[in-house]
Amino acid sequence: MSCLSKKKYRYNPDTLSYEEVSRSPIVRIIRVVLWVSPSIAMGIVLAYFFTRKLDSPKELFLKKEIETYRKEIDRLNADISLVNVVLEGIQKRDEELYRVALFADEFPDELKNSEAAESKKYAYLDGLTNSTLLQRTSARMDELERRIHGQSISFKELISLAKNKDKMLASIPAIQPVSNKNLKHMASGYGYRIDPIYKTRRMHTGMDFTARIGTEVYVTGDGVVESVETSGWGYGKCIVVNHGFGYKTRYAHLSAFNVLRGDKVARGQLIGLVGNTGKSTGPHLHYEVEHNGEKVNPVHYYHSDLTPAQYEKLIQMSQNSFRAFD
Repeated sequence: MSCLSKKKYRYNPDTLSYEEVSRSPIVRIIRVVLWVSPSIAMGIVLAYFFTRKLDSPKELFLKKEIETYRKEIDRLNADISLVNVVLEGIQKRDEELYRVALFADEFPDELKNSEAAESKKYAYLDGLTNSTLLQRTSARMDELERRIHGQSISFKELISLAKNKDKMLASIPAIQPVSNKNLKHMASGYGYRIDPIYKTRRMHTGMDFTARIGTEVYVTGDGVVESVETSGWGYGKCIVVNHGFGYKTRYAHLSAFNVLRGDKVARGQLIGLVGNTGKSTGPHLHYEVEHNGEKVNPVHYYHSDLTPAQYEKLIQMSQNSFRAFD
């Protein structure tokens, strides 16, 4: 019989007898609660310990799996860093070697340098375990993909240029338009000069070679005659040759033509004769080189028929000339 059901007695001195002690229901309930509360508290403590402090086998497996993923993502980030270093080396060779050797223009920065993606692009990863690491890795992967794509475009361009290298090298202006024996008669170089007519400082966009009327003028690279023009002012009798690959050359103030519009010409071919036509103060050839629509210094394109000493002399003469002939 349970101890809670035992009857309790109390001695009454007045009646000299034991009387049964009666308890109210509330007291009985309180006594029961006090009796079982330690067990309940202990059960709660043990339940918390086993459910919060000790992982289940499934939870242990998931934690191990998450840690494995984290390590793999760290390894992936290390690989991305290595690929970026290699890619930077490739881009450097692209800019400083391949493009220089193939006379290619500088690769556009917007394709070479990738832009960072918007952070909201990776918002779907918020709330996941290691979400910050996942977002950073995804952003780096996207950046690497854009850089590789840009480099592939550059290589396609270079491959195309390499296939046409022989044609390109033959087309780029690379000789003097007049014979070397007339080198000492170069009158004016590229840059700001005093205009012989207006006596003002103006940009001279070519090089002037003084020579006798009738001196032979040679085309400086393979190409197609784009125009043969005659004007009473300006360039006078003038030939423009389109060499392709962004290059054009102009031969002005001629006395006679030896080609027609549309003719194909080869480097060193006679195309005209020196004259004194148009805006000219004396017999000479005005020679210009244009690359991608911009007139550039022709002195940088004499490398096929000059010795180093002659080239240095040419540069010195062009820099010391302060007056143009046209």
